[in-house]
Amino acid sequence: MRNAERYPFISSDTALGEANFRPYLPFALLRQQSSVTISALLDTGASVNVLPYSTGIELGYKWERQTTALSLTGNLAQHEARVVLAQAVVGQFEPVQLVFAWTQARNVPLILGQVNFFMEFDVCFYRSQLEFVVSPKAPVSE
Repeated sequence: MRNAERYPFISSDTALGEANFRPYLPFALLRQQSSVTISALLDTGASVNVLPYSTGIELGYKWERQTTALSLTGNLAQHEARVVLAQAVVGQFEPVQLVFAWTQARNVPLILGQVNFFMEFDVCFYRSQLEFVVSPKAPVSE
């Protein structure tokens, strides 16, 4: 992969051994004068990026001011969600704008999904080696 950075899988529970390692990507989210350094679960099965409620508050969002609602599915279906935008800085790459479903769920990780993290970045998972590689999408040639 061109212009790529490697990251290790992270374990949150060593009692489960290698089975509990997950691809968490450290990066920064920026909005106006606020920034948050955080790790997010890379989830190729997630349709959208999901922003936990507390992280949205840290970035200065006000729930009642977000007017575009979004319905989530699966484990998050019972929680309300709103569409918000933030700049993401991954490693040494140029910032990209990401779209998030900001959910009122409080016990959920930040999730990076198909729309639009995997539209902006290419990721190769090397699960047997407990690492993954991220690179920005290739420029479209004209």
